[in-house]
Amino acid sequence: MYIRPALPADIPALCALLDQLFAQEAEFTPERAAQQRGLAAIIDDPAVGAILLAVEGERIVAMVNLLYTISTALGARVALLEDMVVDAGARGAGLGSALLEYAIGHARDSGCRRITLLTDGDNAAAQRFYQRHGFGPSPMIPLRRAL
Repeated sequence: MYIRPALPADIPALCALLDQLFAQEAEFTPERAAQQRGLAAIIDDPAVGAILLAVEGERIVAMVNLLYTISTALGARVALLEDMVVDAGARGAGLGSALLEYAIGHARDSGCRRITLLTDGDNAAAQRFYQRHGFGPSPMIPLRRAL
């Protein structure tokens, strides 16, 4: 297994991974055209973020998506971990942990001082996974408004 940045040619495989992720999330449903646009926007502009892939042989088996912004509280760049998914057939082998640790290092090396992520409130397994990697609950709660 090795980790590399996503390329435009990877978008179909990334959409397939996002289908798996969105199938388990309460708030999102797969929409291929939207996913393709979003992935392309990130891949085409490294200032927006980074999509990192775990690859076994020629097969993409996991992805993580970091989006960048600036925190006025920290006066520095921060990242939002937007999507992380390991293919169902590749889970349990430590790929997710390796990819997440790589992403944390990548964010740090890119000048980020914090990574924020959201999980479904009832996804205890994901919450335990992220907590094992140093993430903790925040006293802030997310609010959204669709535009």
